[in-house]
Amino acid sequence: MTRLRKKAFIALFLFTLFIFGTMMGLRTLKPSDGFSDLAPGMGEFVGERGGDRRRPVSNDMVVSPGQSHLASDTKVVFTKSDRDYSIFYDVQIFYYLWYGNPQMDGKYIHWDHVLVPHWDPKIAASHAKGRHTPPEDIASSFYPELGPYSSRDPTVLESHMSQIEAAAAGVLVLSWYPPGIADNHGEPCEDLVPAVMDAAHRHSIKVAFHIQPYKGRTDLSMHDNIKYIIDKYGNHGAFYRFRSTKGRILPLFYVYDSYLTPPEAWADLLHPTGAHTLRGTSYDGVFLALVVEERHKHDILAGGFDGMYTYFASNGFSFGSSHQNWKAVKDFCDGNNLLFVPSAGPGYVDTAVRPWNNHNTRNRVNGRYYETSLQAALSVRPEIVTITSFNEWHEGTQIEKAVPRKTVTRLYLDYQPHRSDLYLELTRKWAEHFNKEKDKWLM
Repeated sequence: MTRLRKKAFIALFLFTLFIFGTMMGLRTLKPSDGFSDLAPGMGEFVGERGGDRRRPVSNDMVVSPGQSHLASDTKVVFTKSDRDYSIFYDVQIFYYLWYGNPQMDGKYIHWDHVLVPHWDPKIAASHAKGRHTPPEDIASSFYPELGPYSSRDPTVLESHMSQIEAAAAGVLVLSWYPPGIADNHGEPCEDLVPAVMDAAHRHSIKVAFHIQPYKGRTDLSMHDNIKYIIDKYGNHGAFYRFRSTKGRILPLFYVYDSYLTPPEAWADLLHPTGAHTLRGTSYDGVFLALVVEERHKHDILAGGFDGMYTYFASNGFSFGSSHQNWKAVKDFCDGNNLLFVPSAGPGYVDTAVRPWNNHNTRNRVNGRYYETSLQAALSVRPEIVTITSFNEWHEGTQIEKAVPRKTVTRLYLDYQPHRSDLYLELTRKWAEHFNKEKDKWLM
């Protein structure tokens, strides 16, 4: 009897050991062990040596996974010199195309921005008026390494794409106005979009559209805008698509100042039963609205949007931009099957165009503000993180390279004691960290 008990004990011990070993082995598997870590169509570039940059074939489609999709298909890996590096399509960066200079445009555009007066005449009276006079005096508290450039300059576009690639941001979110329409201080620039997309494609960067609140924007005009964008750019290799929670692969659109249109009107466009719905048509997409005030959460849901983003890089400026509120917003989105896309930024200073707005300035503190913002974004486990911005120089949110400069009338801020690429490097560092963290979340 004793011998039988001993044999039974040994057998039970070995069986338990086998089960434990099997479970531990399964637990150590990463998503990359079962799914491709590469964006579709990118497999042939891993392991290539000797070339500078491996370009994807044309007509490739890169998608980011939605909340219910486990495949890690959000990055592309390159080999450059003796190292591998990636760009990540779930790190998306806001980009502006509204700059001009005499060499390319016959005049300065946006660099000579007016000093916007305060709406209260008493406050406005105590601040400077007029407009900036480039190249010595530009409408920014920082000075770009490229100088007051033109967005039409092909060498500028190439430099920008190289910088965005260096930052590991895989999607450029392009500020967009319809043909013939511009912001109040600029010129129409929709004709530049093909050049941006071509330049982005050379660097395997994708392009999504950030639709601006142009005069007369309605749900009906938006229907026409979406149709125009998809018809004109939908077949381009750089056109970005996102994998929805239902597995559909759809274009992603950001809608700035969406709260200016009532949710009932958005519902006509974005609800399946809307009067002129895009849902279920060849122009369907993933539509993200801007959340500024807390009540906007409910309006965004009622309007039929697929999610919300925060944009502003000034922590505490609004409900949506306040880091402390992001968990509650994420919980609301999770509970209503919406995407929450927080926006991190390196700082904020817009006093070069709004001299009365000093109370919303957020100092960069040599990159620490940016890292705090990125950490806050990652702490809510988002599907996508946006960066505000690559080159919104007026509001001082740019991560584009800046240089020290002093003129007779101006002393510009800069990134010293660090190099001009500090914020590109920090973006890459956190993009890589985000990717590793997402692997852990999926385990």
